[in-house]
Amino acid sequence: MSEWWSYRPEDFLMFSLRVYERLFVLHNQALWPAQLLALALGAAALVALLWPRPARLRGVLVLLAAGWACVAWAFLWQRYAPINWGIRYLVPPFALQALGLLALGLWRGAPVLASRRRARHLPGLALVAYAVLLHPLTALLHGRGLAGAEVVGLTPDPLAIATLGVATLLRPARLGWALLALPALWCLVSAATLYLLDSPAAWPPLLAVTVAVAARLWPRR
Repeated sequence: MSEWWSYRPEDFLMFSLRVYERLFVLHNQALWPAQLLALALGAAALVALLWPRPARLRGVLVLLAAGWACVAWAFLWQRYAPINWGIRYLVPPFALQALGLLALGLWRGAPVLASRRRARHLPGLALVAYAVLLHPLTALLHGRGLAGAEVVGLTPDPLAIATLGVATLLRPARLGWALLALPALWCLVSAATLYLLDSPAAWPPLLAVTVAVAARLWPRR
């Protein structure tokens, strides 16, 4: 039993950083050229949030719902679960998140933006902009090349970060917190995994949760 004391948390991971990064390369190869469509839709969602209207906001929620469903099946279940058995338990919550976002997107009575002041929107808009425009480029910083880029709507980290951004913009507050819960949990799980793999990519999802929670807690009056 004394041998257990010699184990470190990273020893319980069933894969290496190289194997984890290879997932995104294989995922992108299997889905190409869906990345181009995902980037275009992500940019359209960002524009819709910059010049919001109720119908546009509902459209953004429907796009997010499609992204959560796609990631749950194509990435978590088919790609990630075979090397990490614990991920299969997150597939049903991902599916529920997709259904919740879809229901909100199809419901004409809700939601609305939390504030009419553009300054109040900046943290949420910054998170969405980062997820859509900048997060795919971080693959270059980590030596993977664009073949291993993580694209919003197709991979979990940028999708969760974009959803955090949208969740900070919504009213009522209970709705924003409800939509924020699962993406925040995923970001923390992803950050912990990447930290144990000794990857600098652990910091963006952790910072995204910090920004989103701070934005939701910031007094509105």
